[in-house]
Amino acid sequence: MEKYILQHIDPEPEYLHRLWRATNLQLLNGRMASGHLQGRLLKMLVQMIRPHYVLEVGTFSGYSAISMAEGLEGDGQLYTFEIDDELEDFTRPWIEGSDVADRIHFIIGDANIEAPRLGITFDMAFIDGDKRTYCETYETVLGLLCPGGYILADNTLWDGHVTDPAYDRDHQTQGIRRFNDLIKEDRRIEKVILPLRDGLTIIRKNDYPHVPNGVPLHQQNTTDGG
Repeated sequence: MEKYILQHIDPEPEYLHRLWRATNLQLLNGRMASGHLQGRLLKMLVQMIRPHYVLEVGTFSGYSAISMAEGLEGDGQLYTFEIDDELEDFTRPWIEGSDVADRIHFIIGDANIEAPRLGITFDMAFIDGDKRTYCETYETVLGLLCPGGYILADNTLWDGHVTDPAYDRDHQTQGIRRFNDLIKEDRRIEKVILPLRDGLTIIRKNDYPHVPNGVPLHQQNTTDGG
């Protein structure tokens, strides 16, 4: 089925195919790269949402950053953070050699610390970093997102481990489970999980802030009793 799908969607750009091959040949855990299907989906979602500023947490080899940057319009910009400085020598040349290099700001550092320092309100974000800290990253990103903005969270089904008791003590699985449980009850957002590859959750930040009883402020009766 996967082969059939890939044969019936937009082809993978030649540059990204070379990056995907190099990622799998030269880096450990090469399957972490988004790849053909998810890369085309990310580009299309950017084209649909039409963000001006995009935040990515977890650059890895740069495949997803380049894919999303392909979908940006006008002077749209993408800021991507990678906490593993050992990846910089591989990833930076691939980003800088792409046709969308002028749209991508590749930053080595912890997005939870560095992203708020940018002073930017983002329209869209892609979370694909350390699964153990997904909840913390989510809170950081949500605070930087405009009302009506979107978050894409990758790996939220984690190869099915989220429902497998054999992984109850695995810290990454625990992190994903905590994240899924957190957003399930979060009234600040709308969300849906797509069973694509390893699970992709699409989250929309509500247009209006919520009060503890879950009633949007714009729906409250503010007429004085007197």
